[in-house]
Amino acid sequence: MIDSIKGTLVKKNPTSVIVDVGGIRLGIPITLATFEKIPNPNQPVELLTYLHVREDLMVLYGFYDDHERDVFMQLNSISGIGPRSAMNILSGTDPIEFKKKIIDSDVASLTSIPGIGTKTAKRIIVELKDKFTDQDTGSELDFLLVSDDKDKIDDVMKVLVSLGYKRSAINQVIKKLVTEDSLDDNIEDIIKRALKLF
Repeated sequence: MIDSIKGTLVKKNPTSVIVDVGGIRLGIPITLATFEKIPNPNQPVELLTYLHVREDLMVLYGFYDDHERDVFMQLNSISGIGPRSAMNILSGTDPIEFKKKIIDSDVASLTSIPGIGTKTAKRIIVELKDKFTDQDTGSELDFLLVSDDKDKIDDVMKVLVSLGYKRSAINQVIKKLVTEDSLDDNIEDIIKRALKLF
């Protein structure tokens, strides 16, 4: 796999760029989000990439960051969603917000994204929810917690998940508890306090 390319940006538009890499000019499809973040032509540019290979075709897709490429690769793994469809979907949403919509099983919000109908939204949720939920667990809270609190918070999260609360909502509640310095209590008291904040 070609992990990334670095060169001079020759031309860009909302769906593709041309990058000069040592005298070789590569045409690379990109998303609208990447288009908005990369520099103007004649400037140095580096893109993370994914090489899609078929018997009759080779296409190098470009991304500004790992979040976008990760979601693209996950979408591309779903039957019925090829790389072009995945790029179109990503051009209509923010990768992090897109993950949250999937974790929350938010069909209505997903179908508001161009290229996603109700059936496709449900298939995406079935295929990706567990993968994205595993990636999401506690990650956005790590910077808030000292080592002694992490185990306690993990236990609290497991209890709240078992009670049916969504992880995105749990994360927001735990952030409030951290802000209020409510982590010195025992787990039972923390859970009781957390339940009052939903």
